[in-house]
Amino acid sequence: MILVWVIGLKRKKGMMMTNKFNLVDEPWIPVAGKGLVSLTDIFSDASLSALGGNPVQKIALTKLLLSIAQTAYTPKDDEDWKNIGASGMAQKALAYLTAKKDLFWLYGEKPFLQMPAIAKAEVQSFGAVQVSVATGNTTVLTQSQMEVLLTDAEKAILVVQMMGFGLGGKKTDNSAVLSSGYQNKSNDKGKPSTGKPGPSIGFFGFLHSFLQGTYLQETLWLNYLTKENMEELKIFPEGFGIPPWEKMPQGEDCPLAKSLKNSYMGRLIPISRFVLLAEEGIHYSEGIAHQGYAGGVVDASVAVDFSTSKPKVLWADPEKRPWRQLPALLSFLGSEKKGVFDCLQLLLGIPRAKKFLIEFGLWSGGLRVSNNAGEQYVSGTNDFVESEIQLSTASLGDAWFGKLKHEMDDLDGLSKTVYGATIGFFKTQKSEGKNQAAQASNLFWQLCERKFQTLVDACADDSGKEVKKLRVVFAGFVNKAYNTYCAKDTARQLDAWAANCPNLVKYLAE
Repeated sequence: MILVWVIGLKRKKGMMMTNKFNLVDEPWIPVAGKGLVSLTDIFSDASLSALGGNPVQKIALTKLLLSIAQTAYTPKDDEDWKNIGASGMAQKALAYLTAKKDLFWLYGEKPFLQMPAIAKAEVQSFGAVQVSVATGNTTVLTQSQMEVLLTDAEKAILVVQMMGFGLGGKKTDNSAVLSSGYQNKSNDKGKPSTGKPGPSIGFFGFLHSFLQGTYLQETLWLNYLTKENMEELKIFPEGFGIPPWEKMPQGEDCPLAKSLKNSYMGRLIPISRFVLLAEEGIHYSEGIAHQGYAGGVVDASVAVDFSTSKPKVLWADPEKRPWRQLPALLSFLGSEKKGVFDCLQLLLGIPRAKKFLIEFGLWSGGLRVSNNAGEQYVSGTNDFVESEIQLSTASLGDAWFGKLKHEMDDLDGLSKTVYGATIGFFKTQKSEGKNQAAQASNLFWQLCERKFQTLVDACADDSGKEVKKLRVVFAGFVNKAYNTYCAKDTARQLDAWAANCPNLVKYLAE
């Protein structure tokens, strides 16, 4: 009886020593239209279309899968990348997973991406570190916000997600320090500080972008970097580096932790949180402190403009869905040199895709978060966002980009026209109309989203006829948005409606 009690106690403290739940064989990765699959399935089944889950899970899992593929085999150059193809990449990854299977146990002496030494940190409930779950004194609005028991598969995803997407705040137990003399987890008074946002989420929530193939293995292949690519990059002085699951750091500032800060592998899986699964929750503390975009280092999937003294980054924004950011994401295709956002994943991948593919997708997504007094949380209008656009490689270039940017600038002007006209309608009647104007403008963009892919394709038409047809459609969206929020049922309303009706003659004539 005493032996049973001791074992139970160790399990409760997150000290499971028996190897259990191997990520190579167990189904745990969500895939669209398929359910949960294993790492073996990912690299052996070419019929799998795309990752499932929310946008943050998709980003975190994509980075993990890329790190496995890069570790298994890194092409020398674009020609080698082309020759190995998606299937060759998958075969190399499969062979690696078979040989290194013992490194992928979720529980055991060396649990995957976990730090047994951090067991001294306070245990948080699983809900406390999930952005979509309401805990503490947070109001529960929907059933999906309630904390539930997690399966091993869900815990595995959470561990991978925590590596880069841990939210800043007091939930990290920074009293647990593994590197002797390390001060970055203490405040000015010497007390444990609040945790800083993970490098993949940032202050407001970065917008991440990846090339998208027709199936999952092709997607990974399109985002696969070569040794030649790495030689061109300046932000990872130690190159690809060693994946952390092969050798985890011993502390926040150990030699391996410093090495991970300077390698591509260390950015794909940044270990910014030291975690250890326990039976009732997760031991949770701040891990490696990576540089931010202000210091010149970002995830390869994040777009940053370094042309100004203070770098600018693209944030996830539910009020401005990712498809509206396409001109910024592709600004390097234009002739302008200033105000160009560089996303390494696109900057390196698109020119290569243009050589060998007819078309590909561009997926962008992320999570918008709020901040208050060092605490980071999801509230109010914060939400997940994602969009996918198909691009024809034959049309990509300065001319196509110039047309797209021009049309998007004009759509932005139409949005302001809707807002101004709606405000004017209510002001004419001596009433406040800011909320209605914002809703009308938002409705206009929702309607435009349905036709955005058509606009992207139409910009490849040199005659301009297709774009001209679409302008009539977009003008119709202006009128629909205006009419939805500006009634004309009474004589007074009719007068106000006529006086402020949007004038689209110039837009249609251009």
